[in-house]
Amino acid sequence: MKITSDAEPLPGWKKWLGKLRAARQLIDRGCEECPKSEDVWLEACRLSVDEAAKKAVIARGVKAIPRSVKLWMQASKLEGDDVDKRSRVLRKALEHVPYSVKLWKAVVELANENDARLLLQRAVECCPFHVELWLALVRLESYENAKKVLNKARSKLPKEPAIWITAAKLEEINSGGSNDRNTEKIIENATKAIQMDRESWMKEVEAVERGSYVATCRAIICCTVGIGVEEEDRKRTWVADAEECEKRGSIETARAIYAHALTVFRTKKSIWVKAARLEKSHGSRDSLDKLLREAVTYVPHAEILWLMGAKEKWLAGDVPSACAILEEAYAKIPNSNEIWLAAFKLEFENHEPERARMIPAKARDRGGKERVWMKSAILERELGNAEEERILLDEGIKHFPWFFKLWLMLGQLGERQGSEQKAKEAYELGIKNCPGCVPLWLSLARLEEKVNGLSKARAVLTIARKKNPQNPQLCLAAVRAENRHGNKKESEILMAKALQECPSSGILWAESIDMAPRKKTYCRDAYTRCGPHDPHVLAAVGKTFWRDGKVEKARSWFNRAVELGPDIGDFWALYYKLELEHGTEATRSEVLSRCVAAEPKHGEKWQSISKAVENSHRPTEFILKKVVIALGEDGSKS
Repeated sequence: MKITSDAEPLPGWKKWLGKLRAARQLIDRGCEECPKSEDVWLEACRLSVDEAAKKAVIARGVKAIPRSVKLWMQASKLEGDDVDKRSRVLRKALEHVPYSVKLWKAVVELANENDARLLLQRAVECCPFHVELWLALVRLESYENAKKVLNKARSKLPKEPAIWITAAKLEEINSGGSNDRNTEKIIENATKAIQMDRESWMKEVEAVERGSYVATCRAIICCTVGIGVEEEDRKRTWVADAEECEKRGSIETARAIYAHALTVFRTKKSIWVKAARLEKSHGSRDSLDKLLREAVTYVPHAEILWLMGAKEKWLAGDVPSACAILEEAYAKIPNSNEIWLAAFKLEFENHEPERARMIPAKARDRGGKERVWMKSAILERELGNAEEERILLDEGIKHFPWFFKLWLMLGQLGERQGSEQKAKEAYELGIKNCPGCVPLWLSLARLEEKVNGLSKARAVLTIARKKNPQNPQLCLAAVRAENRHGNKKESEILMAKALQECPSSGILWAESIDMAPRKKTYCRDAYTRCGPHDPHVLAAVGKTFWRDGKVEKARSWFNRAVELGPDIGDFWALYYKLELEHGTEATRSEVLSRCVAAEPKHGEKWQSISKAVENSHRPTEFILKKVVIALGEDGSKS
């Protein structure tokens, strides 16, 4: 009822009070005229002057409509915090309305455990088709009595999934994980009794997982994951299901799906690998080791499974076990280059150069592939044996002239030894054999710029772009070469042409943002052209926000950049540098740990530092901090 304002306050209140009295008189008449209307009695209660009057009105109401649940609930509510009085009112109500689930729930909530059990035993007799009452009773009973209650519940509600699932969970709790057969049997019977589609079962199983009932979760998956799936679609469908469950955080469900899929597809390497990756992300070292051990018994020729097992042992610091796994793998897959290289890396990283040297030597004698020759040369480079490195590179090139990395290493060797002519010859011969190799063109251009100046470098890059049109890296190198020599106008012309040739290149747009005086306009254009999924553009936009002092926005964009490009170490360095300057110890630690887990391998500054001979054994954390330093004092504006 709205109170309107008058010129004098007192008349306004008198007017309102007069209306309230009139309303009470009207509702009293309504109670007489419409004694069977719940709403009339409830309104009369609301308009009553005090608690005593309210109780009197409701007492008259329940006398007039003894089966009104609303009136009885209101009568209970009027007793306030006096639990005994409220309970007495509700019990009296149940004498009149024994089939009201709402009343049973309300009186049970007020009762102690023993009384609640007795009340629920009566409730399920009066409301036998209400599953929630049955389940509440089960929770209060002992194991043996709970089984009897569930059997009665199933006789009344044979197609109710919650009853069957609760029975399965009860057996899981009782067995303590020692015997899951009863749980499995109940779910098997449930699937026969209940006609429910696969999607509904998947929702049920994820809810079961949230309650930590692992055995029940597995049993449901085993019995239902194949419902409605064609035989030829099983592998694809189950893998997709597991991946979606992992995204939603339902790890046990995903694990159970993979486990079931592997009972059907024992020899499918891809499923073993996905299951292993799930364990690596969410399981323990022991669970992953157990899974990989089982995997190689069914797929003994899958190199990746052996390599994953060896790497995990190495990461755990158990080098002997890692070596043993690789030896076992080699027995199963003789002359496997990947196994040879893993064994080499293990000894190499463990600072055992002589043992490391023997492994690729054997592999070369047995027809080792190009990467074996490359690793052999890398080892000699690290040991400072330049001549031995050159011999290996020359020999490797004879076998694999198309493998550009050997040519690249040969050129780099010449540069390190101060022999620019030999380096140039190596790069030029490499380009002749691998004309589409951009790193060789870039190395030759850089060498020419260093030795003979910009004009020679410009000529090399011009030829490179003609032979490899629409290549963003070559276009970027040409732009940067002009910038290094102060040719701003020429660099802008080249950048405009480059963006015409490669309109969706993230690295070109990122550079154009750095070059542009009006960066916001270029940020918008770059985002429009490249979309929201190019990490180079995201990092460049992040740097722009950082320049403008918008740290939170910069942090958000850097985070998106490392999520989309976790392998690009330069982005991690930018992100970490931001946190060093503006973050907390917690945020710095988080970025550092995420970077270490990502194990980045690419990025201009990252590769130049990580591939330096003196840093070859350095951990990711060390490289990250070195790259941050390399970004310079003005790293946010670089």
